Amino acid sequence: MKPQGTQLSLFETRSSSDPFAIRVSPRARRLTARVHVGGRVEIVVPPGVKAHTVRDFVQRFTPWIDRKVAAMRSFASPSVAVPEAISFACTNEKFAVDWRNGPKRGLEQTMDRIVVQAPDEPGARALLQIWLKRAAHERLAPRLLQLASELNYSVARVSIRCQRTRWGSCSTRGTVSLNCSLLFLTREVVQYLFVHELAHTKHMNHSAKFWDLVEKIEPDYRRLDSDLLAGWRTVPDWVFQT
Repeated sequence: MKPQGTQLSLFETRSSSDPFAIRVSPRARRLTARVHVGGRVEIVVPPGVKAHTVRDFVQRFTPWIDRKVAAMRSFASPSVAVPEAISFACTNEKFAVDWRNGPKRGLEQTMDRIVVQAPDEPGARALLQIWLKRAAHERLAPRLLQLASELNYSVARVSIRCQRTRWGSCSTRGTVSLNCSLLFLTREVVQYLFVHELAHTKHMNHSAKFWDLVEKIEPDYRRLDSDLLAGWRTVPDWVFQT
């Protein structure tokens, strides 16, 4: 899901190798660049703007963007190789993490503890990332399907992904994809994301009719949309580390 717009793609037009997200917003009046805590870059684009115009804009403002990225990365939390604990704001769960360094690979979970066996930090993180996607499917998919049933909307399938710039998406075939990192957001924000994606089963765009439908289901969507955009700050570093 792309807050108040659509993150269409990632372009590599800057002099650096850092990608940035494109978000088409019907409320935007001009091209703007936003740099979030940690250095994530987002370009907000009015409807109808061509890709080459976006590239020209980014190239023109690359020096400013690079300065802001450096500044915002200084506010990011220190990188944690293997977390000592994992907390899900969505479900109010917390798990202690016990990493046992050794040649064997595996992960076991009890009620509130995760035991990871791996020979190195990247291996331990990889196992935790696999576990996170499984945990997200167990917790998020049933709630989405329940809401769809309550609203009498049809969802063909729910998939779980781990992406840096998209909280969710809905395909024309009725597949709703959810970001496993939603587990780190509050329950009401996750519920709003569900509403947003379910509304796409009726309107595969971000038209006025789409937003009218979202507002009908969730009148406070504007505040929740803003909270969703800021939600990237709550995602731990290890989720995306390789």
